[in-house]
Amino acid sequence: MTPNDLRQLPCYHRLTIPYSYLDGMGHMNIQYYLAMGSDSATTMLNRFGMTPSYMLNERGGVFLLAQHTRYLAEIHVGQEIAVYTRLIGRSQKRLHFIQFLMNETTDQLAATIEGVNSHANLDTRRTTPYPEVLTAVIDPLLAAHQALPWTAPLCGIISS
Repeated sequence: MTPNDLRQLPCYHRLTIPYSYLDGMGHMNIQYYLAMGSDSATTMLNRFGMTPSYMLNERGGVFLLAQHTRYLAEIHVGQEIAVYTRLIGRSQKRLHFIQFLMNETTDQLAATIEGVNSHANLDTRRTTPYPEVLTAVIDPLLAAHQALPWTAPLCGIISS
C-alpha cells in the first residue's frame, strides 16, 4: 500500500492543521484525529444519500458500533491532512470501513481509523437494514474497493 494507492480512494475530508489542535507535546491531540474521522464519515454518508433531510424524513441514521485507531506518525501545525476511505464489507445492517489520515505535506500515512457502523431507526433507536436507496450507492463502491490489488491494514477484531 503506497500513498498513491490511498489517493485512488475517495477523499471525504481535508484540513490544514491549526495551532489550536496541538497538545502539550507539540503535535495534534488525539481528539482531533477522531474529529477528522467523524467529519469524513459524515461527508461519506451524505454522499451515500444519508443527508440531514434523509435523517429527518426517513428517520434513519447510523450508530458507530466499533472503532480502532492506529497512530503511525505525528501530525504538526500547518500540515495538510487528507482523509481517504476504503469500504471493507457490508452486511444487511452494518458497514465496515477504514479511513486513512494521509499527511499530504510529508507524504506519510499518519493514522488509520477502522470502524463498523449500523443503520438505525432514529425513532426506535434500534438497528435496521440499510435501505436500498443507500445500498444502491454503497454496493458499487464497495465492489470497486474489494477489487483493489492491495490489502487494507485491518486490526483483525472488527467485522461487518
